[in-house]
Amino acid sequence: MQSVFIDAARLQNQTLAEKLTMNPAKNLASEYNPIDTVETIFGSRSFELERRGLNEVVVEVQGKWNNMLLFFAWEENMRCLHFSCLMDIKSTIEDRSKIFELLALANEELWVGHFSYWTEQNMPVFKHSVIINDDEEMLENKISQIIDIAIKECERMYPIFNVVLTKGMDPKQALYPMMMETKGNA
Repeated sequence: MQSVFIDAARLQNQTLAEKLTMNPAKNLASEYNPIDTVETIFGSRSFELERRGLNEVVVEVQGKWNNMLLFFAWEENMRCLHFSCLMDIKSTIEDRSKIFELLALANEELWVGHFSYWTEQNMPVFKHSVIINDDEEMLENKISQIIDIAIKECERMYPIFNVVLTKGMDPKQALYPMMMETKGNA
């Protein structure tokens, strides 16, 4: 999978004019829309995306286990960019308590974002929101980092969500291999 992480060294070597051009928030604070930045990130990597409106875009990304649907929404009044990464796992279990136990256990380990459950679609989703200041610098880099973190977390948790949501495995049992601390070399 291609990383959407921006080369920090390339960004450091840019002139002030290039940085201001890359970060329109400095020049057009009230007109800036980070959805344009999201389009730039994915467009430069030939991902298919659908602009659903001025403030929304959806991107489908091929994951290690399955495709993921990335949804971005810009709330201009709050200056907040919301991001969701939907994992394509349909729950077949009746006992919803296992789903919510798994969410609680998984979220305990996260530093950025959180897992949630979209009850309408019966699927797990990773969510994160970012407040964007008018003087935000290196925004493209920040958004790319959030995307990378979300994809990595979804890839890491996919097998666990899958076995709990489709086979009904106990969440603690499903998470056990991830909680084991590796010691020494094999």
